[in-house]
Amino acid sequence: MPPATIGIVGGGQLGQMMALAAKSMGYRVGVLEPTPNCPTAQVCDFQITAAYNDQAALRQLAQASDVLTYEFENVDVDSLKAVEPLTTLPQGTDLLTITGQRLNEKNFLKAHHLPVTNFAAVPTAADLPAALKQVGYPSILKTIAGGYDGHGQQDMNSAADLMVGQTLIDQAGTCILEQRQAFTKELSVMVTRSADGQVQTFPVAENQHHHHILHQSIIPARVSVAIQQEAQRFATVIAQALKLRGVLGIELFLKADGQLLVNELAPRPHNSGHYSIEACNISQFAAHIRSICGLAIPPITLQQPAVMVNLLGQHLTVARQRLPQRPQWYFHDYGKADIRQDRKMGHITMVGSDQAALIQSFVSEGIWEAEEEK
Repeated sequence: MPPATIGIVGGGQLGQMMALAAKSMGYRVGVLEPTPNCPTAQVCDFQITAAYNDQAALRQLAQASDVLTYEFENVDVDSLKAVEPLTTLPQGTDLLTITGQRLNEKNFLKAHHLPVTNFAAVPTAADLPAALKQVGYPSILKTIAGGYDGHGQQDMNSAADLMVGQTLIDQAGTCILEQRQAFTKELSVMVTRSADGQVQTFPVAENQHHHHILHQSIIPARVSVAIQQEAQRFATVIAQALKLRGVLGIELFLKADGQLLVNELAPRPHNSGHYSIEACNISQFAAHIRSICGLAIPPITLQQPAVMVNLLGQHLTVARQRLPQRPQWYFHDYGKADIRQDRKMGHITMVGSDQAALIQSFVSEGIWEAEEEK
């Protein structure tokens, strides 16, 4: 119960929004992050400035915290296990072992009879031709850990891509080859589970990406109720199988024939769930805090349709300039010091009863025109 201390491993925007939710409930918050004055540190009580796998620093955070959580999946599992006796780690480390490694994740989903794309493990560069024969073209070669926003991936469209794919394996080690799917929409759903096992799902979001980076989320997704319910059913199966605590993000593909495929899992709040801060009765961040702290979670409802767009480095300055004349914007600036091309710097959410008008309003801004896919 508040005013207990929550320690967060990772100091980016997800940690920042977790901290804001926790602080509003009366908790103290600390963060372990190597970047001084990171986004999370700007809104919490203390920062330990050190690498995520620094055992002494992680021990210091654990000893200062009643509850420990993490804001991204690439946390060193062995380091977390070493400090488990010092604090409470409601999410455990099995969740990271599964979701932080793509082969583990795909095998977990397959074992629980959830539909995924055809895939094959590629331990060495010499194994790539056999994997391509099994999976076929077109496909995507991915590192099994550490990739995000298109990093650590290589499109495999023909035999001409074999050499560049083998180079990726030589550099990164074991990879996974996934069959590329022709899908009509990308969807996502956030799910949470309370300490007593009650699962709650958020509304299904429809996501549009530009150059492998999430550009826009539309809520509710413009799909049938049956498809939304199927996505939420998948989410419930996953949450129960993982004995989930906190929030989990689930990315899905919708194929032309109406079949849903589970693409990826994220063991923490997700970019496409940011809309929930303004559009739902409880945000994904408040749900995460309530879950890890053992508080009951209310039934989650969408109060108004919403559209959210990301602000990358190339968008932030223009958006800041327009903010004084945009009272309809819920403007979130993460406070990152270094503004870079394609770096997530913030997001904007709009809510209202006319979903099409919300979408058109962002189109009319023109800020994101350069991001259109060619």
